Amino acid sequence: MQIKRHRDDRGPTDAGWLKSMHTFSFGGYYDPKHMGFGPLRVINDDRVVPGAGFGTHPHRNMEIISIVLEGSLAHKDSMGIGSVIKPGEVQVMSAGTGVTHSEFNGSETEHVRFLQIWIMPGEENTEPSYQQEAINGAESKNVFRLLVSKDGEAGSLLIKQDVRLFGGKFDEGKNIIFKTELSRKYWVQITGGSALVNGEIAADGDGFAISGEEEIDFKATTQAEALLFELPA
Repeated sequence: MQIKRHRDDRGPTDAGWLKSMHTFSFGGYYDPKHMGFGPLRVINDDRVVPGAGFGTHPHRNMEIISIVLEGSLAHKDSMGIGSVIKPGEVQVMSAGTGVTHSEFNGSETEHVRFLQIWIMPGEENTEPSYQQEAINGAESKNVFRLLVSKDGEAGSLLIKQDVRLFGGKFDEGKNIIFKTELSRKYWVQITGGSALVNGEIAADGDGFAISGEEEIDFKATTQAEALLFELPA
């Protein structure tokens, strides 16, 4: 079974300095039919104008993944970490017992676009932690590369949940067959370009809930980028 979440059906936020599209209910956007997909709770497609951002705010017992698509994102937190996240990098912050942080556009002249992803943890009240790694290069070209996992498989970043997150950039016409496990379910999020997902047309911002399928047939119809989540059923 495959259910498409069309990009134009997502919930919008427009705060002037921030424009966001919410795949699942978030903040002032509430849709009881779209409260998440298993432990995948949030996919926010955020765009922030130059010089603006999210001031210091708290999180607790949530696994937070940030992936920058355009521009740069400046991060500061109560663990004493300050960093700038750029396209081709992934950040994982495990909030655990509690952490405060801020996120600002790292440029005074260009906007930043990034995906803010929240995953509910499999264990609560753990020690907060932070990881960041470059994911561009040949390892992510024309393949779904493992970025995040529970056990750090293949050098992936660690997450405190039985979830695997893959990502990749694909040349036009590239066809990938991803073999699934019937005991798991999957979410595919298009983050750039266009593709066919099991024969269904997809473009930047579209998402797909997939379960009970033996494979995911992904074919880029332009230069394309996508994330693929493997989740407990």
